[in-house]
Amino acid sequence: MKRSTILMSLLIFLLFCSSASAFDHLRLATTTSTENSGLLTILLPPFEQHNNCKVDVIAVGTGKAIKLGETGDVDVILVHARGKEDRFVAEGFGVDRRDIMYNDFVIIGPTDDPAGIKGQKDAAAAMAHIAAAGFTFVSRGDDSGTHTREKELWAAAGVAPAGNWYLEAGRGMGEVIVMAGERQGYTLTDRGTYLAFKEKTPLRIAVQGDTRLYNPYGAIMVNPQRHPHVKADLGRKLLDYLTSQSARVLISGFRHGSEQLFYVED
Repeated sequence: MKRSTILMSLLIFLLFCSSASAFDHLRLATTTSTENSGLLTILLPPFEQHNNCKVDVIAVGTGKAIKLGETGDVDVILVHARGKEDRFVAEGFGVDRRDIMYNDFVIIGPTDDPAGIKGQKDAAAAMAHIAAAGFTFVSRGDDSGTHTREKELWAAAGVAPAGNWYLEAGRGMGEVIVMAGERQGYTLTDRGTYLAFKEKTPLRIAVQGDTRLYNPYGAIMVNPQRHPHVKADLGRKLLDYLTSQSARVLISGFRHGSEQLFYVED
């Protein structure tokens, strides 16, 4: 009896291993905002179940995600820096870019707003006020999509940020929000991650609504002609899924409390 039990357990184990190995893996490099917000936990499982696969998520800044695509270390990227995305495709590293969703950036800061920027509609002017007064600003400093937009705003403001007031964290968005809150400073964040971390920080939205703060996300498959090992069929299925009506419903319905975090184009 004992021997038959051991054999049965071994058989079950082997069947489990065989089943596990049958799963295909797709490597997705994406921004920290899509992971920090919690969106991927509701968006990816239906795709994985339907395609009997596992999406291995690498959450980094957009710049690093694009680098992973350039070297062929991932199959698909989901990022938010349109200029860099277009260059990635133009230089032959990616194919079949798709618009997926959007939200916006916001400038958050202390509730007493020492820089006096609350309610301003010009984000670049607000950044100039922060710099002129020398109030703490925590930057992603990581070549992410958010950092890219921040640098564009500083350029529009005519400011080259430097000094003790300007801190480059080199961290993901969630960590930067927490860090800025601990220092009672300001930072630029995508709205989705801010809403997900709202209970973890004393900071509140100071500036929003500027057209410069529009934040679109795109998905791109790594070019299989440049990197033949890329899983092109499964990668294209992911792009098709992310632009499908079922995914659009999940994206639009994803909320933190009563607030919607991401939107799809009509």
